[in-house]
Amino acid sequence: MQLKYLKNIQSPKDIKDYSLKDLHKLSEEIRNYTIETVTEVGGHLASTLGAVELTVALHYVFNTPKDKLIWDVGHQAYAHKILTGRLNQLNTIRQYGGLSGFLKRSESEYDVFGAGHASTSISAALGVAAARDQKNQDYKVAAIIGDGSLTGGLAYEGLNNSGILNTQILVVLNDNEMSISPNVGAISKYLTRITTNPLYNKIRNEIWNITDSFPWGKKLSKKILQKIDESLKALLVPGVLFDELGFRYFGPINGHDINELVKTLKNIKNINQPVLLHLITKKGKGLVSTSEDNREYYKDAVKFHAVKPNSSNGQSKNLPIKTTPSFQDVFGYLSCEVARNRDDTICITAAMREGTGLVPYEKEFPNRYFDVGIAEGHGVTFSAGFATEGLRPIVAIYSTFLQRAFDHIVHDVALQHLPVIFCMDRAGIAGEDGPTHHGSLDIAYLRCIQDMVVSAPRNGNEFRHLLYSALNQNEAPFSIRYPKSSAIDFDENGQAELLPIGSWEVLRTGSDIAVLTVGPISYDVEKAAKNLQNDGISIELVNCRFIKPMDESYLRSIIDRFQVVLTIEEGVIVGGFGDAVSSWLLENNYQGSIKRLGLPDRFIQHGKREQLLSDIGLDENGIINTVKSMINVTSNTFIES
Repeated sequence: MQLKYLKNIQSPKDIKDYSLKDLHKLSEEIRNYTIETVTEVGGHLASTLGAVELTVALHYVFNTPKDKLIWDVGHQAYAHKILTGRLNQLNTIRQYGGLSGFLKRSESEYDVFGAGHASTSISAALGVAAARDQKNQDYKVAAIIGDGSLTGGLAYEGLNNSGILNTQILVVLNDNEMSISPNVGAISKYLTRITTNPLYNKIRNEIWNITDSFPWGKKLSKKILQKIDESLKALLVPGVLFDELGFRYFGPINGHDINELVKTLKNIKNINQPVLLHLITKKGKGLVSTSEDNREYYKDAVKFHAVKPNSSNGQSKNLPIKTTPSFQDVFGYLSCEVARNRDDTICITAAMREGTGLVPYEKEFPNRYFDVGIAEGHGVTFSAGFATEGLRPIVAIYSTFLQRAFDHIVHDVALQHLPVIFCMDRAGIAGEDGPTHHGSLDIAYLRCIQDMVVSAPRNGNEFRHLLYSALNQNEAPFSIRYPKSSAIDFDENGQAELLPIGSWEVLRTGSDIAVLTVGPISYDVEKAAKNLQNDGISIELVNCRFIKPMDESYLRSIIDRFQVVLTIEEGVIVGGFGDAVSSWLLENNYQGSIKRLGLPDRFIQHGKREQLLSDIGLDENGIINTVKSMINVTSNTFIES
């Protein structure tokens, strides 16, 4: 497309002399360019389209990067990237070696705080503001947060502390009435009750502005006016939550009206106390339907939250037909299958109905489905409450988000020996979303929890076996991890097999090296084993479906049979499955060679899943090279001795 405005913009300073009419046209150009680019290369789309005018207004009114803008999550910040010198790189977003799909401090001085998880912006912004005050510096701080992220407990901890510190901080609430899944909870309902009331803000501002002209003392004047203010709120405003937390509340205003946005931001930016500006926007503006009849808008907003490359109407063109379901699809199917057979099961998720595959479950079992919003810690403790009453909660949360609830898993579930089942998708490499979304740590952070069962299915059929095995015991919490990938083998009409807790499966017998695998990577090892057989290397391949407890009987069997042992997992090496195997073997006087293959001790960047796995040696070729190097080293050592 032809660019009239954007081609001349290298930084926010280039828009400072624009008229309001120019800003409006710039916003439309940003929106159109974003749609054209992101539907071609893929990325998060709907959120940023709803925040275009807001982004332009913020950079127009505030003096960035001196003034600090802290964005929540980062889905809404593509326009921010465009205005801050990254226009020509937008076509690389979420691609290997390209722009991050989220905020990243190393990427730009305008990215004040990195984000990928929700509800962090207010706490981070308050930290920046407090540092400013400590250093006696002079700049403004603004946090931009969506209504979905506002359901997270951390956001309220930040709001509460802001009111106590009473320093300058602006919180911009971008209320689009839509997170990835429909917003839930009392806070969402509260926001929908708040309506524009210019009379209240007009009267309030006029009253407070005349304080200094009163003949009595300033302190007494403020006290009297506070009483008047409280009366006004009770009379004119349907809710006073933010005021009670210590914030001056303004709004709601139309978040797509650039004139109103600029005027309002100019009026409030110098208020030297916590301020909350409430905006009403449309997620996906310019692309999705604006009709909310039959939830049309919501369906579109979900569809366009993230689009795949070469997309049209939210669907990718020219993609091969999917012949096997994903693990997420399998989970959705199994959750319904289990619920039809047992009336004591419930499913809980944290604002990830679509992502976890629970859409069919909610439709079939609406009274047994609970979405707690972006509140993972609450979701876990909530599930613990169900478990104390004899129900069997299945908690579906991304691996990277479940780590936010670590204390709740330990204190509220494991310590009380409650049989909560944790189904963690996006375990391992999550792909284009990058390090904030890779499920790298779950093996390590769950292994250390006493009595926790940690497991990983090789395929969809084994997922069924593990889920039914988890439900068959009631002594301990049980976790099942699986990647964002094909489930490879799954029979919808298959029968569940109850697996002995801690049992492993020998997939292939061999004599030269024992390869112990976790999850579907065993299929890559099978391919590697066939290749290596041509080179005279015999691999014994084991499916270690239980990470904890381990199959100690099998481990004893390899002490005298193998001089070389390789562990492979799609998780961090430090504290992972390989560490557990190595420790056990060494403690039992194993004298051979052990190597751990997994995610290295560094954060893996974004890119296609296949590319990233190849880079770190977790594909067929990488496994072949690792096995050959281990066999050669062992052989050389033997010859020398």
